[in-house]
Amino acid sequence: MTTLDRDETRTTEVVRRDDAPRAMPLRWAVPAAVVAGLTMLLAFPPYGLWPLAPLGVALLAVAAHRRRLRAGAGLGFLTGVALFAPMLEWTNLHTGYLPWVLLSLLQAGYLALLGAATAWVSPLADRRRWAWPLLTALLWVAQEALRSRTPFGGFPWGRLAFSQDTSPLLRLAWLGGAPLVTFAAALVGGLLAAALWRRWPGRTPGAWAPVAASTAVALAVTGVALLLPTGATGTGRTVTVAIVQGNVPRLGLDFNAQRQAVLNNHVDATLELAARVDAGEQPRPDLVVWPENSSDIDPLRNASAGARISRAADAIDAPILVGAVLLGPGRGQVRNAGILWRPGSGADLSQLYTKRHPVPFAEYVPLRSIARMVTDQVDLVRNDFVAGDTPGVVRSGPAVLGDVICFEVAYDGLVRDTVDGGAQLLVVQTNNATFDVAEARQQLAMVRLRAVEHGRGALMASTVGVSGFVTPDGRVSGATGFNTRAVVLLQVALADGRTPATRAGVWPEVALTGLAVALLLAAAATRRRARAGG
Repeated sequence: MTTLDRDETRTTEVVRRDDAPRAMPLRWAVPAAVVAGLTMLLAFPPYGLWPLAPLGVALLAVAAHRRRLRAGAGLGFLTGVALFAPMLEWTNLHTGYLPWVLLSLLQAGYLALLGAATAWVSPLADRRRWAWPLLTALLWVAQEALRSRTPFGGFPWGRLAFSQDTSPLLRLAWLGGAPLVTFAAALVGGLLAAALWRRWPGRTPGAWAPVAASTAVALAVTGVALLLPTGATGTGRTVTVAIVQGNVPRLGLDFNAQRQAVLNNHVDATLELAARVDAGEQPRPDLVVWPENSSDIDPLRNASAGARISRAADAIDAPILVGAVLLGPGRGQVRNAGILWRPGSGADLSQLYTKRHPVPFAEYVPLRSIARMVTDQVDLVRNDFVAGDTPGVVRSGPAVLGDVICFEVAYDGLVRDTVDGGAQLLVVQTNNATFDVAEARQQLAMVRLRAVEHGRGALMASTVGVSGFVTPDGRVSGATGFNTRAVVLLQVALADGRTPATRAGVWPEVALTGLAVALLLAAAATRRRARAGG
């Protein structure tokens, strides 16, 4: 704390005007930064208090305002640790503390960059106080764009947009995807920061003016979101889809050792559904979806596993999208795949999707020899998962599916590619057996955003839960419990149109990030002029 104290005892003339207040006292800024992270945490599932996300943004913006870069970075890092350490706690349930600690610190580092950037643009916020909300929102989008891509393809978990699954702001995804939802949530936070920065209510007769103005703008942003439509052009057709959540004998990494039991669970649950259908108790599904890892025994090489799946498909008389681990193509390599299994004919190799974004240090180990110097736990990943190279467009017959596997739902482009490829229904196959219900609900929030973003019905099929269907306006139907066997049927409308967000693709994020970079450069110019004039 000594460095922060030295930084804050000297207020830099570059970021100071005679009529502007000093930075928040450090004794308040440090707890404000910690509270900012904890407040944002409560906005995400399983808590779901979405209005707290803008409040957390405001607290960090005020704490880092008018700081030196090192102090801003330190405060941002505190916010990041307070947010990501508890949010990502599910990563240590079965793998030990080291992966959790390293991942949490890495993600906190991006908020350290955000804190430094917030301090850097303080001169612009001081010159145009009502530019502060815009600056805050743009920097948040830029930070998430960077965090979603680096390193090793990034880790977008914990984006502000994913905290807004029950918020009116979710509808903005239809217009500009997750980046626009993050922008709106951070903009509201910036409005709070600008309103409360100096003129606390009750100090002067006009003290309420900035509070009232920011409230009006925040309500206007929410009102615009509520006026947006949802959905895309429909095909006029519906399909009946069954999600089979077979469950596992025990939660944890050792579910892999129980792979025959996991496969049997999904086969048996499907056979039970077929019996109810034959008895007239339930309608026959047009399609059945099994989750990721429902067959960790390669059914293309193991005749017994393939026969079990064929028995289930023949009994239900509908194609099954099976989540399977396939051996190869090389020695020590495997693939995480969704493969269509048709009744009467078995595996349809023309409709096979291989996961395009395997999880580093979980499904494959980059720089293995170097990583082993940190911990020999990397050798628990014995086989490296090989990435696929084509979007998850699966033509099942009844519907064209947009298949993504597990964490892939967090990546904008991987989902969008399936819609551009003709997907009429979004499918997320996942395995939450190594995590907990908090992780599952955070993932379901992402599915809700994707449904709105692309105007598609969507579903999440999990080995242990939470599984369920999502309508194009983000509502969840048939959500299952956690760590239980369940089968859910629903008639789902298909869509083939494209929303503005789908058409725009990555360009809203590019534009907002580009503006953020331009403002960082403008702040540099302002600082140079201030030094030259000082």
